[in-house]
Amino acid sequence: MTDLNAIASTFSADEQQQFIKYLEKKNKRNDTKNIQLFKLLANEDLSSKELCTAIYKNDNKVAYHALRKRLYQSLIDFIANTNLEEENSIDMQIIKYILASRTFLINKQFKIAYDILDKAEVLAQEHSLFPILNEIYHTKIQYAYLNPSVDIKTLISSFKANQKNQFLEEELNMVYAKIRQTLNHMTYKGEVLDFQTILNNTLTEHNISINDSMSFKSFYQLMKIVSISAFVTNDYLKTEPFLLDSYSKIQSHKLKDKQLYYHIQIVYMIANTLFRNKKFDDAFNYLNQMKDLMERQRRKYFKTFEGKHQLLLALNLNYSGQQDEAIACLENFKQTKHVDLESALDIQLSLVMFYMQSSRFKEASQIFSKFYHTDQYYTEKAGREWVIKKSLMEIILYIELGHIDLVESRLLSFKRHYNSYLKLIHQERVLTYLKLVTYYYKHPESVTSAAFKNKVESSFNWVEAEQEDIFVMSFYAWLKSKMENKPLYDTTLQLVEIAKKVK
Repeated sequence: MTDLNAIASTFSADEQQQFIKYLEKKNKRNDTKNIQLFKLLANEDLSSKELCTAIYKNDNKVAYHALRKRLYQSLIDFIANTNLEEENSIDMQIIKYILASRTFLINKQFKIAYDILDKAEVLAQEHSLFPILNEIYHTKIQYAYLNPSVDIKTLISSFKANQKNQFLEEELNMVYAKIRQTLNHMTYKGEVLDFQTILNNTLTEHNISINDSMSFKSFYQLMKIVSISAFVTNDYLKTEPFLLDSYSKIQSHKLKDKQLYYHIQIVYMIANTLFRNKKFDDAFNYLNQMKDLMERQRRKYFKTFEGKHQLLLALNLNYSGQQDEAIACLENFKQTKHVDLESALDIQLSLVMFYMQSSRFKEASQIFSKFYHTDQYYTEKAGREWVIKKSLMEIILYIELGHIDLVESRLLSFKRHYNSYLKLIHQERVLTYLKLVTYYYKHPESVTSAAFKNKVESSFNWVEAEQEDIFVMSFYAWLKSKMENKPLYDTTLQLVEIAKKVK
């Protein structure tokens, strides 16, 4: 069945009102129920049976499904028409110019035709519309023999340069698709792949160079590929300069307002990278910029990015010493309707972490009680890394709550499911960490001893503090807080501050 709830959830409050007005104009009868159904879909969380009863007062499935079908078609028509009006006005204008010029060419009005094509060319160049520019140059070259003022060599040179730009955009689009597919296999299917080699080989195969002239969309795709590489390798320090430098280059890009979706994505990537590098003040600045962009175009993309923005804002607040604000940020957001599932799960798990850092273990346990699906389900929805984090947090939470039987069963389950996988991806330190957690759980009285501290120091191949992943640091902070008998949140902030001073 078509998920009308999902479609309705993409509409801002302003777009909902516009669509209702659209239906009012379209409806020829006063008893049409499409507006009532849309309002219920947009503002209520009801099952199909409940919706049917609310509208027809009985279980009239035939009428209800016919109504849904008509509403679906109206939604598609409205969305298509709105996009044509708002996003493709330039494209449509240029196409009109091309069609008009061809009519004048057929009627031998060459000067008028080429004047129109010149206008079309300027517009298409401003907006990096390479396929449309191809049509313009094709038409100009085709009729060049009839227009003595045309410099055919210059025209052909422009045509070939545009072909290169179009080819680069298409090649980068293919690279982007391959890299995203590779990441999906690693994240959601748990496949063990050499990502860095795949990335390098793919870029070489498609002859992509970061110095080439690119469209705004291509810049976004390349920045996204680099950002994915940082995610997989956990090395955000190397990618930060590239992202900031690339963004500075496209500040004056004429498409950044037209392609608002990509612009928001880029700013979010930078804010996330700065957070992972513990540069919280800079991250806050980009989050403010992101929020400003989300408010534009009548908040068209506000719902799309609201969950990501709120989560990253809360994480920055938490690690910059403002935990109460961070918790309030996610508590106020967690009941919001229509949040995409992956963002919702990230928000829930982050809230668990905040609660545990502030020793609010019962609240953390209440959230865990709602994670009733299988690990396989959560791997498909949020990725294997999310599931591993959840499992480790769960073990620590049960230790804090003194649920001995649950600790034992979760430890056995974790080893059974993830031992081989973690070794394959060279993350044996997770297993080492778990051994130390198990030792603490069985011998809590020994954790403050010099012998245990030496054991911890010799157990890991430590990386530089500035490069250490902030979430890995958070797990280690729990063990360190036990060793030093200090509050977990204070210990976490202390480790973060040490990492920041290294820079």
